[in-house]
Amino acid sequence: MSKIEQNREKKKQAILAAAKSVFLSEGYTSARMDGVAAQAKLTKQTLYRYFPSKIELFQATLQQIGESYHDRYSQHLALDNTRDALIAFATEFMRFHLSPEHIATQRLLITEATQAPEIVETFMGIGPNDTNRALNLFFAERFDVPQPNTKIELWLGMLLAPRSGALLGIAALTDQQIEQHAIEATDLLLCGIQ
Repeated sequence: MSKIEQNREKKKQAILAAAKSVFLSEGYTSARMDGVAAQAKLTKQTLYRYFPSKIELFQATLQQIGESYHDRYSQHLALDNTRDALIAFATEFMRFHLSPEHIATQRLLITEATQAPEIVETFMGIGPNDTNRALNLFFAERFDVPQPNTKIELWLGMLLAPRSGALLGIAALTDQQIEQHAIEATDLLLCGIQ
């Protein structure tokens, strides 16, 4: 990577870090592009060269938040032992969906969905499809389940059940509680499949 490309990537990462901070602290509708530029220590013109609109910046911010976790929890599906693969996936999946960043993002979406419906569309267009594809492929390879969508949705629903408490401010689960929840939800899934 050339020096120019490195500098460009460094600016982009500074913008995304500033945008995440601004969006999660101020909300989408209150966030201002000049505030993001100031926090990134760049001019507003530079910001607009990278991200021509606030919704594009929001989308890139959401993608960055989700990418690192998605790669981590999807890699677990490559484990040979099916139960271990599902439990590892489930644990990482729960850690992401119960993380402070994700809870703050969910609160932002809930709070501002009526004022800015485009943020919900943007959010829904980013992550769930990749996860669903990976899980559908896994279920097709490991189980003789012709249409696993309902089973996958029910399992993910069980994994996401603690999120409603987190959204309401109930104390976060410990890592041990997350792991136990992931094991029990996965074992229940496996009982229903086998």
